[in-house]
Amino acid sequence: MLHAKIHKHTLIFKQASGTSRGVLHTKNSWIIELSDDTAPGIVGKGEASIIENLSPDWNGAYETKLAEICEHVNHYVPQKLEELCNVPSIRFALEAALLDLKNGGCEIYFPSEFTTGKKSIPINGLIWMGSKEFMQQQIQEKIEAGYRCLKLKIGAIDFETELELLKSIRQKFSKNEIELRVDANGAFSAEDALSKLDQLAKFDLHSIEQPIRQGQHEAMQKLCASTPLPIALDEELIGVTDPEKKAALLTFIVPQYIILKPSLVGGFQSSDEWISLAEKNNIGWWITSALESNIGLNAIAQYTFTKNNSMPQGLGTGQLYTNNFPSGLTIEKGRLSLLC
Repeated sequence: MLHAKIHKHTLIFKQASGTSRGVLHTKNSWIIELSDDTAPGIVGKGEASIIENLSPDWNGAYETKLAEICEHVNHYVPQKLEELCNVPSIRFALEAALLDLKNGGCEIYFPSEFTTGKKSIPINGLIWMGSKEFMQQQIQEKIEAGYRCLKLKIGAIDFETELELLKSIRQKFSKNEIELRVDANGAFSAEDALSKLDQLAKFDLHSIEQPIRQGQHEAMQKLCASTPLPIALDEELIGVTDPEKKAALLTFIVPQYIILKPSLVGGFQSSDEWISLAEKNNIGWWITSALESNIGLNAIAQYTFTKNNSMPQGLGTGQLYTNNFPSGLTIEKGRLSLLC
């Protein structure tokens, strides 16, 4: 028989972090510890990580729902995890905890050359929203640290200033030297999005994430058909759980890329479904973490490595918080490694 315990952990940001959901100072996560009567002493860990006003399962009853699911964990794990499609962060946590439990409880979720420290994962350097000076400082630090792919969150300051930031990078580095991605988090209106994409395209960008707010499928379809630079769907995928609806979304909008956040789209099995559909439709993809602690990030990184995607991935480094969990994750010259 399985048993699940829950430990709430409030992560504290080293410095306030600007996102499309406002400025974050703290973030709550719940660590699920899964044990089995047949394997005494072994505990598998998974993280239920939420971002308020973004995670589709976040509401005032979240902790009650989490406790209820863990109380009846033997109903869901392992055969009926799909019943948790409407609570993706909890499904992600239980998937991870079960994998860890099966692999001996050492936070090894997907054994590979990544978990033995032999290989690493290329990642992008994330530039947080803020003042022009703050963003310039971050850009300089990331380049000096050896990143060759930068992702800038845009939409927090005026558009002209953001264009100036991109121009300043391109004046020093060509697209062959620094790959640039931008994430609008739905900041553009459907009416002026194409005009803004035309201006952004002048700076040889790799892609733009979610230029308009999710849910505007016809507008997004038209934008993807006429865009001067590749569009990646991000928030658009959140809350779409049925495989047929996933397929319908991709075949209608036909984006150039999709971005998968396992804790927001329902874990590893759901991410596998998205990847399979994307590849079937010649749509590119990459995987991104979503402000998880080192426990969730470690599971996502291990999963990501097994997917054999050579593109820079959107994985954090666990360095955002003052009270993160200990981890062997480390970064050097824009590559994420797991030290054994």
